[in-house]
Amino acid sequence: MNSVLGLKEACRLIAGNKLSPKDYLASCIKLGDQLEPKLHAFIRRLSLSEAVNQSHSGPLQGIPVGIKDIIATQGMITTNGSPIYANHIPGEDASIVARIRELGGVVLGKTVTTEFAWRNPGPATNPHNERHTPGGSSSGSAAAVASGIVPLALGSQTQGSILRPAAFCGVVGFKASFGAVPREGAFPLSGSCDHIGFFTRSVDDAAYAFNLLKNHHASEPGSIVVPDLPISMDSDLKMVSKPRLALLKTPFDKLMSKNQVAVLALAERKFIEKGFLIDHIELPKIYWQGIDQMNCLIESEAAVIHQDHIKNNAKQLSIHIKELAKKGSKYSATQYINARIDQIVLREKIGEFFKQYDGFLSVPATGEAPLGLTWTGDPIFCALWSFLGLPAISLPVTKSQNNLPMGIQLIGAYGEDAHLLSLAKTAEKALKLGV
Repeated sequence: MNSVLGLKEACRLIAGNKLSPKDYLASCIKLGDQLEPKLHAFIRRLSLSEAVNQSHSGPLQGIPVGIKDIIATQGMITTNGSPIYANHIPGEDASIVARIRELGGVVLGKTVTTEFAWRNPGPATNPHNERHTPGGSSSGSAAAVASGIVPLALGSQTQGSILRPAAFCGVVGFKASFGAVPREGAFPLSGSCDHIGFFTRSVDDAAYAFNLLKNHHASEPGSIVVPDLPISMDSDLKMVSKPRLALLKTPFDKLMSKNQVAVLALAERKFIEKGFLIDHIELPKIYWQGIDQMNCLIESEAAVIHQDHIKNNAKQLSIHIKELAKKGSKYSATQYINARIDQIVLREKIGEFFKQYDGFLSVPATGEAPLGLTWTGDPIFCALWSFLGLPAISLPVTKSQNNLPMGIQLIGAYGEDAHLLSLAKTAEKALKLGV
């Protein structure tokens, strides 16, 4: 049995006794053994015997999952992408990891992250061309799913760290509404903007994972509970009839490569052919000014989070973290509080647009994955939605002239994750994905 199965397909085969968990895990581990010498998606992977010992009955029985290396895993190294934590082994699982295990899933390994989910990259490469970045900060998770080693991986996004690598690697990346997925046990970059999300190879797979792993009660600060999705192992998402999209003109459109402009136009054309209604709109400037407020939040919170690292472990920190914290230390309490207020107010105000549109259409990145492994790409096209906490999803569309994946981004209303995923399923079918 080929290891490159979708999440739901693998779950169905295992539940129907048509595929043994051991055989599936063995095929995934074998593929990892073949690819990892060049891919470098993992810092630690289980052996087959270790993986089989973790598997037990449940909706995720026998399913290997990649866990971003800022998310705590009991008994398994969690380095946060930093030499400071090179030997750190947590005493307990992050909430979402505990849930994966409870459902029978197998924590196959820890995937490469940039340092503390910020800019300093790890060794992971793009599965489509090892000379290109897989994106960041959830580098290894995107690469592991795109290469077929796992059908599901966890990532995190504070600006663009799920959707951008998903686009670069040609998979689906889903970031739910802020607070809809448990974050306890993940090392923070910015508590005001951090999200935990999912990499899969289809929208239905992302929806299935989200349904199982989202909050089912609000037990963490800032957490919300969104309604369950009408999806199961045996049934797919329903699609949206005659979707209406707002294609956004942004202040950053000049940053898009010609290829990315063409991909967005291609998607728009395919959507219109399938009966989508699309308006081109510009958001008021006040929303885009929110990105400056987002920088205030991230930098200020990083200054607090890393104050002990700077005091005691400065030599082991990259210049990126030091500069982030230095910038954060210069904000006043008034500036920080105003940024938090703006975040809440703008999140509520933008909801008015979704009374008219099913979702926004934009891009997840400026273009294809950059050449080289020293830069993971610009998150600017994802940043506002992370600041506002809106659900967003990246879908692959086609490949560039350099044979690298390129995609689009759909954004939904806060708390309306189910509707966004149904919209994305409709878009996925219209695009006839085959990246």
